[in-house]
Amino acid sequence: MLQSLDVQKWMNQRRSNLDEAKKSAADIISIIRNEGDKALLRMAQKYEPDLESIRVSSEEIEAAYDMVDDKLVESIIEAEVRITRFHERQKEHDLWLEEVEPGITLGVKTTPLDRAGFYIPGRRAAYPSTALMNAIPAKVAGVPEVCACSPPPILPLTLVALDIVGVEEIYRMGGAQAIAAMAIGTETIKPVRKIVGPGNAYVTAAKMLLREEAEIDFPAGPSEIGILADKSANPTFIAIDMLAQSEHDPDAACILITTEKDLVKKVEMEIARLMDQMPRKEIILQALDNSGYILTPDMDVAVSEMNKVAPEHLSIMVEDSLPVLSAVKNAGSIFVGPYAPVAAGDYASGTNHVLPTAGYATTYSGLNVSHFYKTSTVQIISRKGLDEIGDVIETIADAEGLTAHAESVRIRRSFIE
Repeated sequence: MLQSLDVQKWMNQRRSNLDEAKKSAADIISIIRNEGDKALLRMAQKYEPDLESIRVSSEEIEAAYDMVDDKLVESIIEAEVRITRFHERQKEHDLWLEEVEPGITLGVKTTPLDRAGFYIPGRRAAYPSTALMNAIPAKVAGVPEVCACSPPPILPLTLVALDIVGVEEIYRMGGAQAIAAMAIGTETIKPVRKIVGPGNAYVTAAKMLLREEAEIDFPAGPSEIGILADKSANPTFIAIDMLAQSEHDPDAACILITTEKDLVKKVEMEIARLMDQMPRKEIILQALDNSGYILTPDMDVAVSEMNKVAPEHLSIMVEDSLPVLSAVKNAGSIFVGPYAPVAAGDYASGTNHVLPTAGYATTYSGLNVSHFYKTSTVQIISRKGLDEIGDVIETIADAEGLTAHAESVRIRRSFIE
């Protein structure tokens, strides 16, 4: 049975999971800071006892292809093409300049970050799609150095996906220790400028704690879906989307906000019917304990409630979808219509599936090419241009008591060439 939810209580619970994880993450960060590679290898050996190196060799990457079905490799390549195509549209000009008035040219210089690190979840499942989603926007942005971390043992499929997108520096590291190693650096691992990628509460907590040393994309913790639905929605589609999100992780969560009480009952029946077909049933059941529904008197209230949730994934299954889409303010990625499952964005439509969770879509955008850039403003000013704005500069600088600022303009204006 789906439970009736209160938005604020549900949101508080999602955030509290991160707060609880921060102490453990802080302890692990301290260990990596003090012990470096030694601690990383020791932690990895809990899962691969005979491991001698945390870095994956080129021979291991090459050998991974022999363990992955050719059709699966072809599918990853096709997905890579679609995801690259979408992200190419986000690419910025390296430099743009515009003369805004005689003697004053302004612009922006865009520079890719020197080095980025990707976190690829593992252990419960292989996530080659996340390898693509992390690496492709960095590649499109032109980041010259990248590395990736994934919990040991790293499955061949993940290695193949990382190789397809050109990531050669791969480490067997999971959890908060992987984030710490990439942010702080160790004897083997060069620190990165930015860390991106989803993970569990400990990974997300570590990312948040280490922002002084490496910028992050955003908090991207356990997965979630919000569904807006009216009487036109297909309960089977809603049920399978909830099951799909729930199979990620025991801490995943789903929230259905609808105007139709009967729809909730139908969705519950469909969840029960489909559940026996799910190999990850145990994980799904735990995630459904975090999930539920909210009944609202009309769709305007439903959208307002969903904007408070700010879900990672938002599915809109309503008769008149465009007004609802226009009213949505907060969501990581939006899926409109009955034939737009979240899985489309997870794998092959081309949009990015690395998204803010736990309500952070109120503040952050999903992973995109701009995450891997930094920008510098540019001004090219001639003597004539300085004369045009000189009085304004001098007047304001004098009012602020910054005499040298004003003089830096006066002296130039009085200078006779």
